[in-house]
Order: sequence, then structure tokens, then C-alpha cells
Amino acid sequence: MLKIPFVKYANVWYAITALTVVISVAALATWGLKLGIDFTGGSLVEVSFSKNRPTVEEVQKTLEDADLNQHIVQGAGSDRYIIRTSFLTEDQHQALTKKFESVFGQNGNIVHEESFQTIGSSVSDNLRQRAVGAIIWVNIAIIIYVAYAFRGVSRPVASWKYGALAIVALIHDIFVVLGVFAFLGHFKGIEIQTDFVLALLTVLGFSVTDTIVVYDRIRENIIHHTAENFPETVNVALNETLMRSLNTTLTVLLPLFALYFIGGESIHNFALALLIGLASGAYSSIFIASPLLVLVEQRQRRKKERALA
Repeated sequence: MLKIPFVKYANVWYAITALTVVISVAALATWGLKLGIDFTGGSLVEVSFSKNRPTVEEVQKTLEDADLNQHIVQGAGSDRYIIRTSFLTEDQHQALTKKFESVFGQNGNIVHEESFQTIGSSVSDNLRQRAVGAIIWVNIAIIIYVAYAFRGVSRPVASWKYGALAIVALIHDIFVVLGVFAFLGHFKGIEIQTDFVLALLTVLGFSVTDTIVVYDRIRENIIHHTAENFPETVNVALNETLMRSLNTTLTVLLPLFALYFIGGESIHNFALALLIGLASGAYSSIFIASPLLVLVEQRQRRKKERALA
């Protein structure tokens, strides 16, 4: 069986990781994320059609003709659309209703407004705060869980450090997704909505699961064998779990590719965020989280040797 020397080339993985994070942070600092209506406030209109529902492109063109360039059109059932736009005054709301009736209300096709509501700035601020809070609390919970799960392993690396290093890998994954969407927001005008936060939380869960599988194999090898040659123990565990990680990741990515290329526009960005994040999660579990364990162990050993000298 081919044995890949993951740990031997740890410095290469560190360099790639550092470069990726620096580029992502630079993109975020320079351009930031292009926030959608869910985070900036706006209006939501649900419209139904009694006969022929127009295409998404036709609805988008009508909105642009009405000078509503900031919008999201999402299908709901077979006869209606949910439309998110920038904040509409009552005059703009009435003008939009008449525009839909004049464009699509032909040949007996009745256009009916099912609901209309606005999302104020205070609600948007609350959404942003909750999104950030959810990500922070998830990371704290992951550290606590991993530390508890690995409480039986205290040598040569303390159990809580497993959790802390898993978070380092997760931070890499989050920055990769954020950096890509900062680029897309600047050059392609892609906005993020609340489903983007759901994608990030999903990435966190998937990535830490993959990392724990590798860590668990390291723990088994330490318990049943030895931790005297810790780098070799980690490398063996990585090789033993490599195919499992690749198979699991590909199994998840293939349906996401289908959603991205075939699915509707409403889930396009959600699928893209998952594709980027899950691929990054598979990388970080193998090339970041585990080699960092070796780095921590080596520094601890050198510190002890200097203390004894």
C-alpha cells in the first residue's frame, strides 16, 4: 500500500494555507462582502399567477425596467414568485404592482399579490449579529466537544489542544469561503443572504467531522501502539483515513455539483458556498489540523529538552 508522507512536507502545506488565508483576508479587507437584502433591509413581495407563470428572466427584466436593479427572484410552488428588492416606498410598491399587471396580466392571466412586507434596518442589524453569534458559539461548542471526546488522550498533546487546532482548520475553511465570495461580490456582483450563513455552519459541521475522524484514528494508534514517534503515528493515521475522507467528500460534492449546474438560481450561491467550503474542509482536515498536532508536539518536546539541559 502506498504510504504518503504527509507530515514530511508539512511546511509546504503551511505555506499554501498561509498564502490562501492572506489572499482571502486581503480580499475581505479590500472589498468586503456584498451584503444582500436580508442584511441591509428591503422589501419582500410574493406574487402569484393564475395561468402562466413567467420565467425568472422575464420577472428580472420587468424589475430592471422598473429601476429595481437590486433584487432576488425565487420560485415558490408552481404558480408564484417571492421577490426581494431594495426598500420600496408605497408609491414604488403600487407602481411595481401595476407594472406586473400590465406585463403579465394578459390573456386571462390574473396577477395577484399574495403578500408584501418590508425588512427594516434594525431587523437586518439583528440578523447580522445573530449570524456572527451563531458562528462564534458553534466554534466554542466544537472546542468543548473535541476536548471532552479526547479527554482520555493527554500525551503527548493535551486533549483541549485537539479542539483548538480543529478550530484553526475551521478558520481556514471559513476564510476561504469568505474570500471567494468577496472576489465574486466585487467582480460579479454576487450578494450574500441568510442562506450563506447556513452554508458556513454546514461547512463547520462537515469539516470538524472529517477532522475528528482523523484525530480519532490518531488516538487509537496512540493507545494501542506508542506515542514516542508522534509524527509517524500521525502520518499512519492520515494514510489510514485518507480514502475514507476522499470518498465521503466526493459523495457530498457530486450532488452539490448537480445543484450548482442544474438547480435553480435561488440555490446557486448556496450550492457554490458549500462546494468551496466542503472541498476546503477536506483539505484542512488532512493538511492542516493533523500536521499542526505534530508541530505542537515538537515545540513541547524542544521546550522540555531546553528545560532539562
